[in-house]
Amino acid sequence: MEFPVQITSRHFKLFQDVEDKIRKEAEKLNKFYDRILRCRIVVESPHRHSRQGKLFHIKIHLTLPGNELVIKREPHEDIKVAIRESFSAARRKLEDFARKQRGDVKRHEESPEASIKSLFPELGYGFITTPENIEIYFHENSVVNSDLNKLKVGMKVRYVETQGEKGPQATTVAVI
Repeated sequence: MEFPVQITSRHFKLFQDVEDKIRKEAEKLNKFYDRILRCRIVVESPHRHSRQGKLFHIKIHLTLPGNELVIKREPHEDIKVAIRESFSAARRKLEDFARKQRGDVKRHEESPEASIKSLFPELGYGFITTPENIEIYFHENSVVNSDLNKLKVGMKVRYVETQGEKGPQATTVAVI
């Protein structure tokens, strides 16, 4: 689907080759989300700063069904770099928007549950037991939402397991 592209320049004259490049990049956005209703691009070069050369700001406004995305990047002294970075950011935002629309947002699996089996606070570690009766070592630095001294045997926890030198160990232990 074709969508209208409006390009505006502020505080300087935009050369035809640069405008053509912007239009070409805008048309590529259709590959990432094919229901774009309108695309407005504002290219501006504020008055010269005494310590920096001429900088180019590019702002992209995308009108989508039920939403509008605005993409702004840090200004750059090379207009072609500013264009490339702005449209790369626009592509990423469009891909994220399309994923959310489709319901493809990544879901994180919940960490498995276990219970604290034994504690050795003076030595800085303890053990948890999984429902399958597997003992897993954890260090006091693995406890995320509490303190090792506040834990009690039998408390329910969620954990992230990895393989250590001497067997399974929990890299994260969180009290439920």
